[in-house]
Amino acid sequence: MKHRIRQIITILLTLIMSLCVICLAGCSQKSSEPADTESAPEEASTGDVVVLFTSDVHCGVDQGWGYAGLQQIRNTLEARGDQVLLVDNGDAIQGAPIGTLSSGKAVAELMMEAGYDAAIPGNHEFDYGMETFLEIAGNSTFPYICCNFMKDGETVFDPYMVFDKGGKKIAFIGVTTPTTITSSTPKYFQDENGNFIYDFLQTDKTGQAVYDAIQKSADNARAEGADYVILLGHLGYYAADKPWDYASVAANTSGIDAILDGHSHDSDQVTVKNKDGADIPRSACGTKMESIGWLRISGEDGAVTTGLYKWSNDVSATELLGLDNDMSKAVAASMKDAEKKLAKVIGKTTVDLTIYDPQSVTDEGEPVRIVRTAETNLGDLVTDAFREMTGADVAMAGGGNIRESIPAGDITKGHVLSVMPFNEDLCVTEVTGQQILDALEWSVHKMPDEYGGFMQVSGMSYEIDMSVPSSCTADSNGLFTGVDGERRVKNVMVGDTPIDPAGTYTLTSDKYHVEEQGDGFTMFSEENVLRTVMLDNEAVMKYIEETLGGVVGEQYADPYGEGRITAAK
Repeated sequence: MKHRIRQIITILLTLIMSLCVICLAGCSQKSSEPADTESAPEEASTGDVVVLFTSDVHCGVDQGWGYAGLQQIRNTLEARGDQVLLVDNGDAIQGAPIGTLSSGKAVAELMMEAGYDAAIPGNHEFDYGMETFLEIAGNSTFPYICCNFMKDGETVFDPYMVFDKGGKKIAFIGVTTPTTITSSTPKYFQDENGNFIYDFLQTDKTGQAVYDAIQKSADNARAEGADYVILLGHLGYYAADKPWDYASVAANTSGIDAILDGHSHDSDQVTVKNKDGADIPRSACGTKMESIGWLRISGEDGAVTTGLYKWSNDVSATELLGLDNDMSKAVAASMKDAEKKLAKVIGKTTVDLTIYDPQSVTDEGEPVRIVRTAETNLGDLVTDAFREMTGADVAMAGGGNIRESIPAGDITKGHVLSVMPFNEDLCVTEVTGQQILDALEWSVHKMPDEYGGFMQVSGMSYEIDMSVPSSCTADSNGLFTGVDGERRVKNVMVGDTPIDPAGTYTLTSDKYHVEEQGDGFTMFSEENVLRTVMLDNEAVMKYIEETLGGVVGEQYADPYGEGRITAAK
């Protein structure tokens, strides 16, 4: 009897806490509503299937909702009779020190603890190397699926998977952006002779190969009796990623009931047309667990709706609500050892060091990231550190490698590792002025769109003429092959002297761009690397501690930097 009473009390407490969590989320959107429209969650229903999805978590296991909030929502839905599936759309294991210190394995273990049913690889799943990711995938209790991740012409993972849930057969198809071949490290997809043995069907620039892979999976899933087919995408909406953006994929396929998407870190809830002209919902849930996406299949009429459970507070759900469940304990245990190492103070900054525009916000009130399109003071600091620690003439750092801002105050090791989580080797290489000019031209070829290969610089300055269309050329894998026309980059100065295309300079940057053709930078040669110095984040820490005497000050006060990069329309 006492045991039964304890069970009842436990259930009631769980329901009360969970309902508080859902109410604080304050959002349950149908796909046809605008992205900022919010309403109360649906009433309890019988026979509904709910797909909860996350995307671009980037190691934010204790941010926003966190994995503890995710479990609390799942518990609530199941307690009221919903059948729940949990999936992830990629870029989960990279992006913060907990991932860096464990090569992603700590986050993968938490995903297993959370009970994910399936996941797809994002472009950053490969950042610790192919061997490491395949080991993670092989050890996971949930399957990775992807219809366009290939090795020697065969899919590495199952392209789709069908689940029986609530009397319904629900198929998930995975698809990863083909730009992964360059936005991760190209060498990870090659054999020892430099031949690409892995691919994402990126050589077909029409997009048809990817469309066909998705369509084949959808048709096969239907033939197996799937009642619903859902596309799990790491595609996004970037114009530079066409023809593989979600709208293009939708317009060239049929038989898909919904697209749950990631990669571009947006939280848009939109309706798109498929190949047959039918409307289908596309739902995305942002990044760092700021929202948890849901797709509901009605047990009454089979209707499909999508939306978000949003968490808009600066304090995480775990902290604010005092969540105490299996996942809160697992996350706390995983973070404990890492936090000890990361709490060491290495200096202080009197100014905010930023990757964002301090004056602009999006329509949703979120900060606008500019480190991939313009100079910032944090970009200046990073490249100054590279140049100072190596003694090179000039330094470059891709905006995609500078991930987080550092607020004014103490600077810890954790701050620096959050800014630069990839642990890239810093190299010094001998280059010609022409190679630098080609690198800068490639760096800006996607502007005004964001690009991870947009170069922050030190020891040099340049102008960008935005009235000139990019004339860069690339091969079928998206790797730089040359410049065929007028250049956007003008007035390049090394120090106070115009660059000499025939001159020789020493350049320092990360191994990813100098040796491994990251972001498509092929103009550099591994043979010309003079030395490998230290990790990129170590260089930044040493610069702050030794060169700056532990204080980042007025030299970096302007969030837009020192005027090393200027753009004219």
